[in-house]
Amino acid sequence: MRLITIISELFRNLNQQRLRSFLTIFGIMWGTATLILLLAFGFGFRDQTVLNMRGMGDQIAIMFPGQTTKAYEGYGIGRPIRFKEDDVEAMRAEIPQIEVVTPEYMQNLPVVNGTNRRNSQIGGVYPVYNELRNVFPQEGGRWLNELDVEQQRRVIFLGNQLAENLFGDEDPVGKQVFVRSTPFTVIGVMEEKTQNSSYSQRDYDRAFIPATTFSAMMGTQFLNNIIYRPESPAVAKSVQDQVYSTLAKKHRFDATDRNAIGLWDTNDFWEFIDIMFYAINGFLGLIGFFTLAVGGIGVANIMFVVVQERMKEIGVRRSVGATKFSIMSQFFLETFVIVGMGAAAGYMLGWGLVELTQNIPIKDFVGAPYFAPEVGLIAFAVLGFTGFAAGLLPAWRAANLTIIDCLR
Repeated sequence: MRLITIISELFRNLNQQRLRSFLTIFGIMWGTATLILLLAFGFGFRDQTVLNMRGMGDQIAIMFPGQTTKAYEGYGIGRPIRFKEDDVEAMRAEIPQIEVVTPEYMQNLPVVNGTNRRNSQIGGVYPVYNELRNVFPQEGGRWLNELDVEQQRRVIFLGNQLAENLFGDEDPVGKQVFVRSTPFTVIGVMEEKTQNSSYSQRDYDRAFIPATTFSAMMGTQFLNNIIYRPESPAVAKSVQDQVYSTLAKKHRFDATDRNAIGLWDTNDFWEFIDIMFYAINGFLGLIGFFTLAVGGIGVANIMFVVVQERMKEIGVRRSVGATKFSIMSQFFLETFVIVGMGAAAGYMLGWGLVELTQNIPIKDFVGAPYFAPEVGLIAFAVLGFTGFAAGLLPAWRAANLTIIDCLR
């Protein structure tokens, strides 16, 4: 039969069963829209979680001083291991798979501007720190540079919330604040960022000064943290082992004593995040699939009715030599037309619902749902399977009817 004839015959049958046809197509439409909306929320939630985590730094590891829990070469347990800057140099020299490494001093101190006073965590850092921790200046300001470090300049970079608390709406760049009664010139304010994890205080409420200035002002050589980033997540585990091995030789502790140095490698978390969101999106997709499957059952039901009503036509076609394949193809085509109508409406409804959610203030909690290419491909694949499954039994039944059964 010609394609136009097949489709016109299908619409004639659908018109005869208007309510059933509407409910069937509505089921496919709603199932498609549900699948798209759930997956869009899943992808949006994943991206927001990744963005929040990267606020602290991308693929970094943070090291903390610890104490030994194993005796080693005559040294007892409970011996504190404290970092100095030469530990950073040793890591840089002996572990080539480390891309960037930097020390960090920290101390909670009052920061004062006139009558405004805020206790803040002051970080003594090097210029490379902002690259590791995603701390960038707003327009008009700058980050710490090498000359600041070399000349022990009394310059300070403020977190955006700290700057607002100290200066209000006034631009703080170029103005002075006092830290422990020592004047510092504000050189920049942090660009606002999303950050839902940290190992100390949130960056928006912190301040940063050159590491050399901090060390001289506080009279200390001991670091609070060492931060590094491996060349790639693939070598993260190997780098961890090398870090313990390198510093164990230097500080004389057992390299297998993981309590001697605390190490938080965020690459381990990214592995967990990948697995978690595969599971979440899989679960959401499964809900959408079962919703769509209900619509598929409706399609199969209406196609069985179509086969029943067109038994005489099938018998006539069989009597003039129509093959089983041609009859199955006809009913498969009709099934996919019904599924396609519902899918087209569902795609538009799903897209519209995703767009509507952009105006709902939920981004900070679950992210912004969006219609990713993967969402469309998954929906297309599920719809294809639904159409095939819904049309298989009716088409098989139609193709296997005998002429006598049809004309009885």
